Amino acid sequence: MHGNNLDPASAGGFKLMLKDYRLTLAEILYHLLDHPSLLQSFIWQKLDIAHKYPELKKFLGFWEDNIEGKLHSVRVDSTKSITSSEFRVVGANFAIQ
Repeated sequence: MHGNNLDPASAGGFKLMLKDYRLTLAEILYHLLDHPSLLQSFIWQKLDIAHKYPELKKFLGFWEDNIEGKLHSVRVDSTKSITSSEFRVVGANFAIQ
């Protein structure tokens, strides 16, 4: 259920948000290869579990193993999009024609 279903707009993403996955944004600063004194910014966004961030950690591991720009810092922010308490049974049905 993970992998490509981490898109918040997908049905799989919706199910994950009910399981406390949160839309997570990370600003990754890294050193430019040709000019190591200069920093470049990369923005990463995905559904992830707050405080553990397994998806972000997996991405950063990939970065360190495969990308030559040395990481400088990572700033993370996440927001809970949906809570299960926001859902309730509604006593009416509507048909749209």
